[in-house]
This record gives sequence, C-alpha cells and structure tokens, in this order.
Amino acid sequence: MKWKLVTVGKPALAFARAGVDEYLKRLRRFAPVEWRTVKAGTPDKESAALLAASEGSSIRVALDERGERWDSPQLAKWIAEREIRGAKEIALLIGGADGHSDALRRAGDLTLSLSTFTLQHELALVVLLEQLYRAYTIHRGMPYHR
Repeated sequence: MKWKLVTVGKPALAFARAGVDEYLKRLRRFAPVEWRTVKAGTPDKESAALLAASEGSSIRVALDERGERWDSPQLAKWIAEREIRGAKEIALLIGGADGHSDALRRAGDLTLSLSTFTLQHELALVVLLEQLYRAYTIHRGMPYHR
C-alpha cells in the first residue's frame, strides 16, 4: 500500500524539516511514500488543491482537530485492515493555518485528529509521520512502541 502525503507548503522551521526527513526515511522502510505540497491560500482554495492532488487515491484522510481521536494501536489496526482489504493508496491531507473547508471534510473518507491541541501544520506533519512509523512497528511487533 502506498501513502500520499498532501500538505499546504513545506516546513519552514529547520527542526520540523529534520523531523519530516527522519520519519520519511524510517517510514519508507515499510511502504512507499509520496509527498506533495500545494500553495497556501484561503481554506477553500487550499482544500480544492488538496483534493485535486489526492485525486485517484483509494482513501482520503483529512487531519483536522474536529476528527476522530485514536490511539497508536487503533491506527496500527486500521492500517493493517486497509492493507488486508487491498487499499492501493491512502492520501493524508494536512491543511494550512486556517484548516480545511467543510467541503474537504465531506469529500474525505475519514477525518482524524492528532491531538486535542491545535497543532501548527508543520508540527502536525512530523507527528503524523511519527505515528505512521509507530503503527508499522506495532503491526510488526517491533520494540519501538513500548
């Protein structure tokens, strides 16, 4: 199964770029990952660009503070179930500073929250990648998740 990350812009903060690079490297040991960026703008324009960039993905997941709240084992189980069901590609959509439009949330297959805190979108990307890596290590019984 392939992952497609679609984000508004690239991280400008050096520590966020380093975190993204590290967890992309780790995650790619388990699955192919493509990362696309779209330009910042109004939430409606960003959401339209995120949807266009994720067109053709079998599953679209919006990361949004209003989404479902899962723990790491739940995410690992969901990923394993998607793999068993033959999902080809999951697109993970992270909006800009003003979040997603209602239209994007309706167009997605799932809306997840990474935290009850509102996260700056660069940090949300790092947290998301770490959790994907953690999910794969849980699924494979590796000691990363203790």
